[in-house]
Amino acid sequence: MSIKILSESEIKQQKTNSYEAPAILFANPKNLYQRRVKRLRELADSHPLSDYLLFAADIVETQLNTLEKNPLPKQTLENLTGVEPLNAKNFKRDGIWREYLNEILYAIKPKANEQVSATIEMLEKASTTELEEVATHLLSQEFHLVSADKAVFVWAALSLYWLQLAQQIPHHSRLENAENLHHCPVCGSLPVSSMVHIGTSQGLRYLHCSLCESEWNLVRAQCTNCDGHDKLETWSLDEELALIRAETCGSCESYLKIMFQEKNPNVESIADDLASIFLDVEMEEKGFARSGINPFFFPAQEA
Repeated sequence: MSIKILSESEIKQQKTNSYEAPAILFANPKNLYQRRVKRLRELADSHPLSDYLLFAADIVETQLNTLEKNPLPKQTLENLTGVEPLNAKNFKRDGIWREYLNEILYAIKPKANEQVSATIEMLEKASTTELEEVATHLLSQEFHLVSADKAVFVWAALSLYWLQLAQQIPHHSRLENAENLHHCPVCGSLPVSSMVHIGTSQGLRYLHCSLCESEWNLVRAQCTNCDGHDKLETWSLDEELALIRAETCGSCESYLKIMFQEKNPNVESIADDLASIFLDVEMEEKGFARSGINPFFFPAQEA
């Protein structure tokens, strides 16, 4: 990994440059969830998958409500600097994430259809050991071992926990080189999509973490999966707007979506990625494999 979280001593030693773009952008949790809920509901209007987008919006709203009612207490996070300080596979997680899961399930249950209700009931009856096992599979990127319906709820709780953890570590970072930026430099998780920003970071591309919601800078015209430069192409279902494109790499045969705030400042990494699922279908038909993960669109469990 080529982006490092700096300690206090390293921050003091680092020469400051007011024009240097930050290597990592940390989310504002409340604002992030509010924007995502609003965007999901906007996108649901007249969308073929309207019901599912509204379901996703309800889950995000419960994340926001849970954040406000039961914020993560200050953790003892000593010396959490360097590369992937909150590595999802290795970090010793607190059981509070299961409280978040219970609160999310409780809030969604009255609105749930028969299928979702069955999933909620299974999760409510699951033992602590079973829930932790599911969490470990997901955080280890063993998505094929967990059914997608369970994964959505468990990931929502884990993400709420990791998002708050990320607020408690140093927010200064340094880009050491532009290689091996395929995973989040904060928690090591896969990206959802990438975004070309407007404003103070005009024209810069940032990848959005599927777990802790941090964003990290990666130069454009570089594969987000293998660092390749020479076999990149972009595809879109709407060439006129081209708000969302799939960036494919012929070297590793993968793709990740790239979005453009200049086309629509309300575009949102997870919401718009989910709503553009038909672009995923198109890419898979062309033989490309998705290199990221959407918290509401997990791969199917192995039979």
